[in-house]
Amino acid sequence: MKIEADKIVTLSYTLRENNAQGAILETMDQHYPFKFYFGGQQLLPAFEAQLQGLEEGDQFVFTLKPTEAYGPVQAENIIQVPRRIFDESRELSLDTLSPGDYVQLTDDQGTPHNGKLVSWDADAVKVDFNHQMAGKTLYFSGVVLNVRAATEQEKNRRSYVEVGGVHRP
Repeated sequence: MKIEADKIVTLSYTLRENNAQGAILETMDQHYPFKFYFGGQQLLPAFEAQLQGLEEGDQFVFTLKPTEAYGPVQAENIIQVPRRIFDESRELSLDTLSPGDYVQLTDDQGTPHNGKLVSWDADAVKVDFNHQMAGKTLYFSGVVLNVRAATEQEKNRRSYVEVGGVHRP
């Protein structure tokens, strides 16, 4: 069975930065596979395009440039947050956090945003709200473990994603 719309696909892969020798960013193996609904618009279109037409047992290797993946790092997404927000919170205490740690902050409309701590001083905390893969060239190598037809319930949802046996709505 080929990977195409309305199929549930299970993959094993290694994601590296830049090329085959790059730093490992993520690993999904046969014991912790990546399973998803193909064509559900939940994943990067360029990622799905590289997999379309493959069959169970097929190996794949492809690279996604930042423009095909999570885009470039945008300077306007790196902002200064008043330090008092951290000083007034037990969960966000800078005494227990380090540069590079990820935190979740809520904007004025109540929407949560994940950001990476960059640095701080007595007045402000610099937080990078770019996607953690922004600006990176992504090198995937792996194998198609399984392809099956989606059930009617899965077709109605069109949002099936499972990582390592854990379903993500």
